[in-house]
Amino acid sequence: MGAGPAVVSDNAGYAHLIDNTRPWWKNSRLILLNVWIGLLLITSSTNGYDGSMMNGLQSLTQWNDAFGHPTGGKLGLLNAIQNIGSLAAYPFSPYLSDGLGRRTAIFIGALLMVGATIIQTASHSVGMFIGARFLIGFGLTFAASAAPLLVTEIAFPSQRAQATSMYNTLWYLGSIIAAWTTFGTFNIPTSWAWRIPSALQGLPSVLQIFLIWFVPESPRWLVSKGREAQALKTLAYYHAKGNEQDPLVEYEFEEIKAAIAFDRDVASNIGWKSLYKTPGNRRRMRIIIALAFFSQWSGNGLVSYYLNKVFIAIGITDPTTQLLINGILNIFNFFVAIIAGLLCDKAGRRRLFLISTCGMVVFWTLQTICFAIYTKHNSVAAGHAVIAMIFLFYGFYDIAFTPLIVSYTVEILPYALRAKGFVVFNFSVSLSLIFNQYVNPIALEKLGWKYYLVYVFWLTFETVFVYFFIIETKNRTLEETAALFDGDETVAMISEKAAEQAGLAQNENTDKQSNTSDEKAIDEVRIN
Repeated sequence: MGAGPAVVSDNAGYAHLIDNTRPWWKNSRLILLNVWIGLLLITSSTNGYDGSMMNGLQSLTQWNDAFGHPTGGKLGLLNAIQNIGSLAAYPFSPYLSDGLGRRTAIFIGALLMVGATIIQTASHSVGMFIGARFLIGFGLTFAASAAPLLVTEIAFPSQRAQATSMYNTLWYLGSIIAAWTTFGTFNIPTSWAWRIPSALQGLPSVLQIFLIWFVPESPRWLVSKGREAQALKTLAYYHAKGNEQDPLVEYEFEEIKAAIAFDRDVASNIGWKSLYKTPGNRRRMRIIIALAFFSQWSGNGLVSYYLNKVFIAIGITDPTTQLLINGILNIFNFFVAIIAGLLCDKAGRRRLFLISTCGMVVFWTLQTICFAIYTKHNSVAAGHAVIAMIFLFYGFYDIAFTPLIVSYTVEILPYALRAKGFVVFNFSVSLSLIFNQYVNPIALEKLGWKYYLVYVFWLTFETVFVYFFIIETKNRTLEETAALFDGDETVAMISEKAAEQAGLAQNENTDKQSNTSDEKAIDEVRIN
């Protein structure tokens, strides 16, 4: 008999159903599942690669010569055009992901990105390069809107938070590869100094095109399409070595069916208006939109796309030194984000967000002071201190805003709204990025260190918001987490629906057993 969703508590209702006597790395099915999750996670690497690649290309004389040494608005467009392409695809991505499936959306997005990467690598004009980057952003939206949803919906329950947290963390893997690729091609005298990094951007998408159909489809999507037998088989294969009667599998299956059945009963809860129609959904949207803008408006945008401008402002003009610091910074960010992501269930989301915002306020303020001292006194020591403060600032940024913004967003959304709500998140990220990519180079050039003061006040506001509005979600299933925002009434209704589902399943099993017993008795009579 399948269990219904437990009442939300400090410990997940499924915890006692997990066999902790054998570590996951000794379970071949879980190893295989995590390999497929790894294939999904590298979607984020494509995005991270782009930001670091554009940062590195700006330090390459060969790229600047090829495209007329772009500055100001032209440089802003070159950086922002990918996000403009992403915005263009957002109206279509939730329907593709919910209608055709998570895997199909990733496949289509990967195809578009591979084609766009080929055009980008072959570019011989600014227009061609801009057009290719628009298409990369368009394809990335389909893949990036579906991949984290699929990760969180197929991951083993006790590993879900960590696996989903790795999604945005893998942004830095792409960033590291791009940073060191541009550093390695720096001495190539021809246009291949920038064409090689451009070509490598398509590698994650090539892997996904060939391997995505080996990845299991989301059991929640399968149930929503009436393919319950396939959903149960998928859960059993990866979570219980094929045992469909495993208590954990039964718990997951009944909870998924109950939540989706509840959403169907409340038909008004699946449209775009539902994102702000109920108090619970308004709370979700407030948090999701805020985190999207915080993730790009915390000062990190200056480093992500315009680090070379910061270097020049503090007297570091040697391209080799710029590329070297960029490469080391990305490695540092990657390891800090991984550690923080793995601690998300132990430390808790709320605590990590508070530590992150408080630390950013402190070290951005110190960075501003050092920048001001350098500007006024041309102090070499102050210039070097700015670099140290950048590393420390990013260390605290990586504690929450790298690993948690995607995982927290998808886990607080119920299944029926997950694709649409995640599109709102990505749309908000793209809007904030486009603004940053246009405004940052202009404001930094006009205001210098004084521009940093804007972020000091903004980071303080972020800290206050996090303190009052972020809700702790650690150690809960997706359905339990969604119920946190909707109140006890919704929890009770879902529990009732799960009990009904479980009761039907039990009756079916009883009937089958009874029929089997009757058949055996009849056979015995016949034999006698």
